[in-house]
Amino acid sequence: MNAASPTGSGGGGRPRRIIVGISGASGFVYGVRLLELLRAAEVEVHLVVSKSALLTMAHETDLKLADVVALADHHHRNDDLAACISSGSYRTLGMVIAPCSMRTLAEIATGASSTLLTRAADVVLKERKRLVLLARETPLHLTHLRNMTAVTEMGAIVAPPVPAFYARPADLGQMVDHTLGRVLDLFDLDSGTVQRWAGSGRSVSPGA
Repeated sequence: MNAASPTGSGGGGRPRRIIVGISGASGFVYGVRLLELLRAAEVEVHLVVSKSALLTMAHETDLKLADVVALADHHHRNDDLAACISSGSYRTLGMVIAPCSMRTLAEIATGASSTLLTRAADVVLKERKRLVLLARETPLHLTHLRNMTAVTEMGAIVAPPVPAFYARPADLGQMVDHTLGRVLDLFDLDSGTVQRWAGSGRSVSPGA
């Protein structure tokens, strides 16, 4: 847990608090950049990182777990099923799993909450809060598709990190930022990183 915490509540005591899960699918950068954007937006973040995600982190980045944890306000071990975010009485705006592996998706779809990551997702669903899953796999077989259908019927949003080429991204960073900006739109949070479509063949620059 970090000593400092950004704004924990909005108007009327509504919590500005989001759970971020990072699972073992490829795309660790999505989770890290999401933490950075939420910190800039002064949203309190509770972070859960799966064991498989640590392997992905080592393969895809030069980061250490301490670097990632430092971007969150609270870090919970994935085996800590007694953590505050495992209870529906703990108020949050919802949860984003970025990226979301097919194993994590399957556990959520079947209600098999064997870790804090999937337990927290289950709690968000039962409390009718927003759960966004950046499902990362290709190609998809029938079980993947059925699990996506199941979680959608349960109230989750499956948001694969698909690049928006109409925004003409100059590099990978802009592609990641646009995707995560659209994810934060789902929580009514404007990250200022989205190239918004304005019609007539034009897009609106971030922050416009």
